[in-house]
Amino acid sequence: MTIATQPRYDWTSQEVQALFDMPFMDLLFHAQTVHRANFAPNQVQVSTLLSIKTGACPEDCKYCPQSGHYNTELEKEKLMEVQKVLQEAQLAKDKGATRFCMGAAWKHPSEKDFPYVLEMIKGVKQLGLESCVTLGTLNDAQAKQLAEVGLDYYNHNLDTSPEFYDSIITTRSYQERLDTLSRVRDNGVKLCCGGIMGLGEEQKDRVGLLRQLSQMTPHPESVPINMLVKVEGTPLENVDDLDEFEFIRTIAVARILMPTSHVRLSAGRQGMSEQTQALCFMAGANSIFYGEKLLTTGNPEADKDRMLFAKLGIQPEQRHDVSDEAVQESIVAQAKAQEEAKFFYDATV
Repeated sequence: MTIATQPRYDWTSQEVQALFDMPFMDLLFHAQTVHRANFAPNQVQVSTLLSIKTGACPEDCKYCPQSGHYNTELEKEKLMEVQKVLQEAQLAKDKGATRFCMGAAWKHPSEKDFPYVLEMIKGVKQLGLESCVTLGTLNDAQAKQLAEVGLDYYNHNLDTSPEFYDSIITTRSYQERLDTLSRVRDNGVKLCCGGIMGLGEEQKDRVGLLRQLSQMTPHPESVPINMLVKVEGTPLENVDDLDEFEFIRTIAVARILMPTSHVRLSAGRQGMSEQTQALCFMAGANSIFYGEKLLTTGNPEADKDRMLFAKLGIQPEQRHDVSDEAVQESIVAQAKAQEEAKFFYDATV
């Protein structure tokens, strides 16, 4: 198989499966080759994630301790005050983060709370940080307002394949997720979109998820690959562990399918050895969250990450500002190229 180092949007399920079937070392070699063609090989983008509204979510995601459907003894919290959020953002910047992500346990933002979130985004931007939020389903007006205050990224994961999705979530459809992503993209905001491994899915579902992501035009700029963190009280607390080599394979395939995206080694790192994390970086992961928590679950502390970076010779990636106009032009150009490609290739195979 010829491995392209530039984006393509027409990967077939058979091609993606063939990548998963490669000998492990061959797959990592190809992934690292693609990675080095598009990124500085020893730099990793560093983000910090803060839960700005915790618990009592009406969604029934079977993995999530914030769901109001399950008793996980999680302390519920109202939306944080704007100034408190900005203080946390400053601390994150002081520790080396270049992106500050804010997550709210909502099905969709309320009319009452949304203006405060807009103020948080403005404040984060004024600190010189990239901004990212995850707020659930958005309507057209909300997506436009987020763009108007300069939001850099909107996080909205697909979680798993379309075929396995209903086994994990019933309160929000796969199409609703795709619709929100389209609204965000149409307003010029970049996407942070990935999934969770170890939900009890089969490899074909990991194939389906990554193929779905690779068909987005352009690809999501950030692709979080999460390992399930099993939480007592959720329906998935006793699901079988996913083999770590399979997780690393998933990172490598994501890198090959989406060569210019930041592939984020996200939730689940706390349970990974330094050696497993190193292989994930070798497979093309070049973004992490650091800090004590990812929303409500544990995460390696920043000092441990710095020590690991030192062992591996990795440096935190520095932020390079690109104008909103340049980003929008790039999005439009890639969308046009994909539209033209439809006349030469049937991407429905």
